[in-house]
Amino acid sequence: MSIKILADSACDLPLEFYNEQQTVLIPLKVHLDGQEYDDLKTIEPKAVYDSIREGKVPKTSQASPHGLEELFTKMAEANENGIYVAFSSELSGTYQTAVMVLEQVKERYPNFNLTIIDSKCASLGLGLVIKEAARLANNGVAKEKILEDIRFRCEHMEHLFTVDDLEYLAKGGRVSKASAFLGGLLNIKPLLNVEDGKLIPIEKIRGKKKLMHRIIELMKERGTDLSSQVIGISHADDEATAQKMKTMIEQEFSPKHIEITSIGAAIGAHTGPGAIAVFFLNQMP
Repeated sequence: MSIKILADSACDLPLEFYNEQQTVLIPLKVHLDGQEYDDLKTIEPKAVYDSIREGKVPKTSQASPHGLEELFTKMAEANENGIYVAFSSELSGTYQTAVMVLEQVKERYPNFNLTIIDSKCASLGLGLVIKEAARLANNGVAKEKILEDIRFRCEHMEHLFTVDDLEYLAKGGRVSKASAFLGGLLNIKPLLNVEDGKLIPIEKIRGKKKLMHRIIELMKERGTDLSSQVIGISHADDEATAQKMKTMIEQEFSPKHIEITSIGAAIGAHTGPGAIAVFFLNQMP
């Protein structure tokens, strides 16, 4: 039986990926100017970044419980077998809601075979896990083998990123107020990573150029066999910096491939414009 891969929009893969790979998109919600939007489907990231620059504060919410119930019920009725790799439970309630909805659907369809995984990943770090899962599923690999690969990649995915202003993350409760600092006048940039699904500020670095060099240093320290990896870069309306980061990574590591995507509206509402993130494995499967 073929395996259907489900992914929420927090993985920051482009819409065409879902159409090409037969992967099911579960959109998170974005609230702006009194309207509710489906991330990736009915709102572009640029609209969120422009609104933040205008001083607005877009909000986000988890995937719709009703939408999840409809999707799971449809799959159960069709006797489909699936894996949903969810956005970190430390950053969204979507995982917990999906588990609750699945339990309800299984009361009516006890044989429904859907596995939900709390990835503890975000943005393209999650996206890289999902891309490989979709590739394995499309190649007819057994479900247990796909789950094994997903769990390994989730556990070993490094997230290194910076934001222009930690206040955006603090306002949304994604980092503590104590962690947030204003460094704009001194050109101080925060460097963060993800530990067990949580966002953790690790260093403060003066200047974007030094910060990018520090990311390369950390990749050397933490990465394994980077030349054979697919490395991810995501950006919040800053393609130029993403391309510079790509060039630096290519020169240093000559990786198998570098994937660049935009940080979507749901995550971008919390990072604000100017965020740059790099994703790679600290161990290879």
